[in-house]
Amino acid sequence: RRQGLRLHTPQGETVARVRATDTPAELGVQDIVFIALKQHQLTPALPGLQPLLGPHTAVVPPTTGIPYWYFHGLPGALSGQRIDRLDPGGAQWRTLGPERAIGCVYWVATEVVAPGFVQHDGKLLRFPIGEPDGSSSPRLQHLAEAMNAAGLNAQIVPDIRAWIWAKMISSLCWNPLAVLTGATLDRLCADADTVAQVRRMMEEADALAAATGVPRLPIGIDERIAAARNAGAHKMSMLQDVERGRAPELAVLADSLHAMRELTGVATPTIDGVYGLLRLRLGADR
Repeated sequence: RRQGLRLHTPQGETVARVRATDTPAELGVQDIVFIALKQHQLTPALPGLQPLLGPHTAVVPPTTGIPYWYFHGLPGALSGQRIDRLDPGGAQWRTLGPERAIGCVYWVATEVVAPGFVQHDGKLLRFPIGEPDGSSSPRLQHLAEAMNAAGLNAQIVPDIRAWIWAKMISSLCWNPLAVLTGATLDRLCADADTVAQVRRMMEEADALAAATGVPRLPIGIDERIAAARNAGAHKMSMLQDVERGRAPELAVLADSLHAMRELTGVATPTIDGVYGLLRLRLGADR
């Protein structure tokens, strides 16, 4: 409220004056709601989000893992499937509604360095968006226009699930290694053995994605590794959380992996080994 929302980038600093409140009901029904929370924070926030939702409100939820709406509008035997491990009791499905969801992959290297102050590291800035049914709806086109006008590089894609997998796999692989080593992306990418480990993890996760009906990801493994190198000395979000004493997004990534393994029977031994070490490092029970 006092200083605005500050965004610092390599090109300079932008300050946006926003209406900020801790009582969402004051804002009323919105056209579009971006849920800029960690995945594990979403369910507890649902009561506060409800006053923002009208019959035509679109919701852009977090997609660090498999989102609650993932099987909505998906052809085939898994259509409409809800996974309790990812959305306990169907709370997100009921409150937000799968029909409101627009998929968006937040592919940007940022860090909240102080309240209301966001630091953007490097050149990574990409926000692919898509409807669950793959259509190019009027609401999706309007959202893309608004995001692109703000410089957010929002490309409409017909295969948003494939993009979600591509981003999730990158998070799934780089985040645990960052926490285990305490290293930034530039240091991780400079180590050949670490990159080889990431490649093995990505190959396993790509096979899992293919078994769920995503035969080809829009960004290959080499391109994903190159994107990580391009992010420079970025500190991965899970390492940021651990260093600040916040709960990391371990559960959502592990639960997404586990849920998809249960559906497909595809094994991920390398990823499982790394996550076993990560749970031990964090003192987590699963």
